[in-house]
Amino acid sequence: MTIQFNDETFRGDYTFKNSQWAIDRFPFPFHEDNYMYSVNMEQHQGGPEGSVYEKRFDVDEHYVSEMKDRAQVLAEDPLRCQSLPHMTLAGWDLLELIMVSKSEDYPDLFELHRDGNHWHWINKPMGIDQRFTFMDETTLPYGPMEYITRQTQGDFAVLDQRDDNLWMDAGMVTTQADWSLDFDIGMNFFEWHAPVPKAHEMGIFVRALKFLLNVQQGSPARRLNWTMTVNPLLDTSPENYHKWGVQKTTLTPENVGQKQHLRVELQTFFRLPRSNALVFPIRCYLIALEDVVSVPKWGRRLHRVIRDLPEELATYKGFIDNRPLIVDYLSKFDDGLATSPGIWPDKDSEPPLQA
Repeated sequence: MTIQFNDETFRGDYTFKNSQWAIDRFPFPFHEDNYMYSVNMEQHQGGPEGSVYEKRFDVDEHYVSEMKDRAQVLAEDPLRCQSLPHMTLAGWDLLELIMVSKSEDYPDLFELHRDGNHWHWINKPMGIDQRFTFMDETTLPYGPMEYITRQTQGDFAVLDQRDDNLWMDAGMVTTQADWSLDFDIGMNFFEWHAPVPKAHEMGIFVRALKFLLNVQQGSPARRLNWTMTVNPLLDTSPENYHKWGVQKTTLTPENVGQKQHLRVELQTFFRLPRSNALVFPIRCYLIALEDVVSVPKWGRRLHRVIRDLPEELATYKGFIDNRPLIVDYLSKFDDGLATSPGIWPDKDSEPPLQA
């Protein structure tokens, strides 16, 4: 399939919009009509065909515009990308993982030619043609982690494993759901998850850490997370809350379907070979409520999930004040019929449609 890249914005005039193809393959995060935390990890080995899970690093119609938005965020705040000195090797590991994955999974868009340590990387959508020496930082315009994550959708937390814990010692974070790399850099797994309500008492993070510490090279894992965002804004960082927080007050019964977006993170986990670090890509997908409800099953289910969500979780997810407005809108698309198990639009075994 040939991907047509959109020319769109995620700020200002907000021209972002999902095509029907993007709606059909959206990673809807609710497999039943209610929601509570769970570890919900599974193997990330590809498939179904055409879904966002098929490739190791999904590339879609928003790719070029998302990379322009990342460059703008970094120009305004370079601290969104940081790497502690001992994480350079992990950066080279990540660069290799992404370049190899993209050149194999999207050979029409990316090429990687290797002759020993002499590498040649071609990124056709972004017009990049780079020859460099692998493991020699002086041959790239940025450090290896920053160089490749300026060309890859989603955020990246690069985690050092030591003392039976994971430490956020490097990252590229410009599309996050209200957390700060600059604040979390150097923290361990429990410290950076401290603000999450209920999950600690339920033992979720103890189980999640045990799972992650045992992720093996060549056996990546994945999970979905979600929140809500007014307007299709990628950069909902605490550093810029003064810019985006006020937008929550702009919802009305007339515009909620267009302005309120479900924000879903496809979180994957890869063990890196030389450094033994764990890389945690966090790919953000946005969809307007009016597009969610165009899929009848999703419209019914999202209404029930948001309506019945515990107050602490609605507060943490950032939409407690607007929940009545959202629930009222979604209720119009809930006819009370039963929904089938699983996340796919009609039945659990049905893959998303292809363009």
